[in-house]
Amino acid sequence: MRPWKRHSLCTRGQEVTPGFSPGQRAHTIPSEPGFSPARPAANSSVCHCPAKIGPRTSNLEPWRRARTLLVGFAIALVSILASSATAAAQGVSKVGTTAADFLQIDVGPRAVAMGGAFVAGVDDASALYWNPAGIAHMRGSEMIASHTEWLADLTFDYLGVGLDFGNAGIAGVSVTMLSVPDMIVRTVDRQDGTGETFDAADMALGVSYGRAVTDRFAIGVTAKYIRQRIWHSEATAFALDIGTQFRTDFVGGLTIGAVMSNFGSDLKLNGRDLRTFVDPDPSQLGNNNRVPANFELDAAKLPLNFQFGITTTPVNSRLHKVTLNADALHPNSNNESLNLGIEYGYQERVFLRGGYRGMFLDEAEGGLSGGLGVHQTLFEGGIAKLDYAFRAGGRLGDVHVVGFGLTF
Repeated sequence: MRPWKRHSLCTRGQEVTPGFSPGQRAHTIPSEPGFSPARPAANSSVCHCPAKIGPRTSNLEPWRRARTLLVGFAIALVSILASSATAAAQGVSKVGTTAADFLQIDVGPRAVAMGGAFVAGVDDASALYWNPAGIAHMRGSEMIASHTEWLADLTFDYLGVGLDFGNAGIAGVSVTMLSVPDMIVRTVDRQDGTGETFDAADMALGVSYGRAVTDRFAIGVTAKYIRQRIWHSEATAFALDIGTQFRTDFVGGLTIGAVMSNFGSDLKLNGRDLRTFVDPDPSQLGNNNRVPANFELDAAKLPLNFQFGITTTPVNSRLHKVTLNADALHPNSNNESLNLGIEYGYQERVFLRGGYRGMFLDEAEGGLSGGLGVHQTLFEGGIAKLDYAFRAGGRLGDVHVVGFGLTF
């Protein structure tokens, strides 16, 4: 009797023995000419290795996968909606109770277009603002610059640069500025103006570091110097942002992000504009009624914010990519709210975005946002990014944001 032959599809080193086993399928292999497919020849060898039959493909498979991802995303979204709706039912707003509100203005046209739902999905240089853990997922070094035509003729500008140091992690620096145009100085006696003008400006300088601890988990931190100025008076403070991102295998790579922003010292305004002259005892005649004094102002807290987000990609092919984001916010300057965003990308070159900001906030102005972006591959894998975003502001007016990014 001739020895059993190993089928070409058998696993390397696998012993082939006669007999059938559950889950195995026999196929005949001729050893000599004269083999008939209808009946195994006596001199043929039989291989009982598991059948190597590929899965049956269907045009519906991508859509079934997308449906599964959407169901998982909806479950996570419902849990966030429930917590945000419960908090909003409290009905107590803390608007206007903090200083340095410019720290709450969204940075970058991509994030603005997606309704500010960006904590879990950010993977570019705007992560220096949104979540410092996100810079660990940048495609090399990157810079971003954005300009926002804010409300009431204010301008808001942001510049961030992240540098990739390989296994040592990624470090970055950022500058945020809010500028107020010159205004006329008016007094009670000279209501048409004194001939002088004054301005105001806010600034935040940040230094960030982010690192991927594992292939799933990343952490980052940003240290910030904050300065607010109006004419000859100013206030300064220091703050920290600490963030994390965790990528899972759930519903096609659901990513969870969390960040604590603006945890730091209070702001207290000081300067020569607070000087005045007082009469220490108006009931006495002949005393000095112009004693120099300073107004003592209370310190104000920074706009501390805890933000939790999720992101998933139900469609991710060579041509099409759809990303869904949702963020829940817990600030100390307002009620809890929810931000939603969606992004569609075609060939990683053209992007359409939409979102809604401030769900469950009473008397919120606007909320809808949208935008688009174009990416172009440059030298040695570098990418140039040009983005635009629009945000409805209701009675306060609409907001327009343009930005440019460069990966190198």
